[in-house]
Amino acid sequence: MVLSTGNTAWMLVATIMVLLMSVPGIAFFYGGLSKRKNVLNSMFLSLIAFAIVSILWVMYGYQFAFADLSFSGLIGIPKTLFMEGISVDSLTGNIPTFVYAGFQLTFAGLTAAVVSGAIVGRMKTKAWVIFIILWATFVYIPICHWIWGGGWLMNLGAIDFAGGVAVEVNSGFSALALALILGKRKDTSLLPHNLGYSILGAGFLWFGWMGFNGGSAFAANGLAGSAILVSNTAAAVAMIVWLILDVMNDGKPTVLGAITGAVAGLVAITPAAGYVSFSGSMIIGAGAAIISYYAVYNIKNRFGYDDALDVFGVHGLSGVWGLIATGLFASSAINGVAGLFYGNPEQLFIQLVAVVATMVYSFTVSYIIGKALDIVMGLRVEDKDEIRGLDSALHEESGYRI
Repeated sequence: MVLSTGNTAWMLVATIMVLLMSVPGIAFFYGGLSKRKNVLNSMFLSLIAFAIVSILWVMYGYQFAFADLSFSGLIGIPKTLFMEGISVDSLTGNIPTFVYAGFQLTFAGLTAAVVSGAIVGRMKTKAWVIFIILWATFVYIPICHWIWGGGWLMNLGAIDFAGGVAVEVNSGFSALALALILGKRKDTSLLPHNLGYSILGAGFLWFGWMGFNGGSAFAANGLAGSAILVSNTAAAVAMIVWLILDVMNDGKPTVLGAITGAVAGLVAITPAAGYVSFSGSMIIGAGAAIISYYAVYNIKNRFGYDDALDVFGVHGLSGVWGLIATGLFASSAINGVAGLFYGNPEQLFIQLVAVVATMVYSFTVSYIIGKALDIVMGLRVEDKDEIRGLDSALHEESGYRI
């Protein structure tokens, strides 16, 4: 292959755009949704998770996830570690391998940051740091290999354009596992202390998601353009459908509903972005809003789990819908793969296998890691610290001086 400077330039931009989704996107989004006394800690959880995974990725994560050799399709077999053996002239396709690895790094770090939304206000910093190290090693890296690095799901024919498996379903079900171990907060009310922060964070997410999905074409071409447009369409439809549900149920639209709906739509379109037409993206966006709305306002209350910022309800379940919908609406005219409604029912079955495998593995291994840490060191802060607020108790800082 010959280096494409155009594709390389686009992928560098896309990498920076995805970086902005975590720092500052997730930080502001979660920080604004949290209680005033936990705003800094909520932001810190996502920041430290991204930093830890960034280091692990260049130490061994990339090599295990994207090795040329695979152990039974479950995990890569690297030849070297610490990015050794890769030069500035090494290519993956027609872009530098360092650019490809950097783009994938932002996905890994973002996924870890997303998980933090389920546990804000009640988890020890040390426990979170160790959890992320173990989770990235034993959950994210293997699943990433399965779907993108030559693993068994990729070989089975599962299609996931930009992260329904490794990012969305993985983060959602990992978050659910941690939330169940930690138990309910002392005050489970969701009273965002600064929706302005959350709107800013949602804006960074929406902006960065265009690099997230558009960059997954790995080229500056029409497929990237299509992925960006269908992603924006799904987000817009999901926002409006969520607001309609707000009005139907509460008599008024809410800003919180608007940004939550948009994120749900972006989550659902992520695996499908490079495979579906605009009509498919609109159905996917509408379905995401309905599914996540029901999860946030009905399923969570019915089963009593305390997923503080609805990572499972929005990322997990909209991610499941997005992967299934990819098997329904994928059009061979877009990217050469057809789904059920375009004459290929087998693709839907393969997508279901990918969904179930990811759900079971990410939840089970995350639960084992969390439970082991809880036994060894305890995951949850003391009651007095939770009531006082983690900004003060864990950091001796305050988000505000007035």
